Amino acid sequence: MKVKNKIILAMDLMDLNHALEVTEQVFDYIDTVKIGYPLALSVGLECFSIFKENFSCKLIADFKVADIPETNAKICQATLNAGADAVIVHGFVGPDSVAACNKVAQDNKKNIFLLTEMSHPGAEMFLKGVSDNIAKMGVELGIKNYVAPSTRLDRLGEIRKIVGKDSFIISPGVGTQGGDPGLTLQYADALIVGRSIYLSEDPESAVQNIIDSINNQ
Repeated sequence: MKVKNKIILAMDLMDLNHALEVTEQVFDYIDTVKIGYPLALSVGLECFSIFKENFSCKLIADFKVADIPETNAKICQATLNAGADAVIVHGFVGPDSVAACNKVAQDNKKNIFLLTEMSHPGAEMFLKGVSDNIAKMGVELGIKNYVAPSTRLDRLGEIRKIVGKDSFIISPGVGTQGGDPGLTLQYADALIVGRSIYLSEDPESAVQNIIDSINNQ
């Protein structure tokens, strides 16, 4: 998945009109939007088709799918049917649950992103200890897309070593959580940026500043 300017907009506003307004302001610079539960639960799954109609963008559903294989498959099918191009899936639930999501994605000629480790401080308690194994499992399953944190560059670098240079890593935590854009892109292929953009008084300038930060390193 190619990402314009290596920036994915994480759209977690809960008001559809506001979400569309912010995306409109930055759409000259981005072509990929990650929609999570806040917007999807507030608006419904039709938010994916609405974004498609307005922006013709690539959409990643950040649902962090984590259930038994049969339920995972249903969640992914419904999400992809709604217009998502990819679904983020938790890895700690094991290979059968992840494989169920991957099969649905392949059948629909779409993708999953395997979440190895999250970016917030609390993730260090449990996920940090198993994220390497999650990444190794993903490689064994033939998965090519991953999520790994910009807030812990050592972990991001280690996950890159495990999944290899040909895998595609998207990285959350840049901006509000403290991740550095340029340093993150030494290991990741694209940044996931949310609050620094959609809570800014000038979202366009916020995106431009991130691009400048990347280009100046």
